[in-house]
Amino acid sequence: MKNFLATAPVDTSGVIGKINSPVNDPLYTGDVNQGLGSLISTGIQLFFFVAGLATLLYMLWGAFDWITSNGEKEKLQKAQNKIQSAAIGLILVVVVLVVFNVIMGTVLGGKFGIGNGFTFSLPHI
Repeated sequence: MKNFLATAPVDTSGVIGKINSPVNDPLYTGDVNQGLGSLISTGIQLFFFVAGLATLLYMLWGAFDWITSNGEKEKLQKAQNKIQSAAIGLILVVVVLVVFNVIMGTVLGGKFGIGNGFTFSLPHI
């Protein structure tokens, strides 16, 4: 019977191959994990920007409906509901941003801030 524990280690470095980045890619910094982290962070920044913009536009829509309601109770109630929903949405976006920042700082060791930018690298072995 063959002893499998006594065999020499197998070189697996060429099994998958090497990943090369496209030339002049602004998100690529020389490390594949860092490049993918930059791509993900750009997507997350875009998500927070779109969520904040959508919340602001919905709140403005509710304010416009309030102004044009002419005192009608039904239209006024709908406008108030829009503004209330937008405020709740804004609070949720802020809470998600804070929770994400805490998780990213403790688990991924990254940083998030307006002045500092937004960076993290994917965990790897």
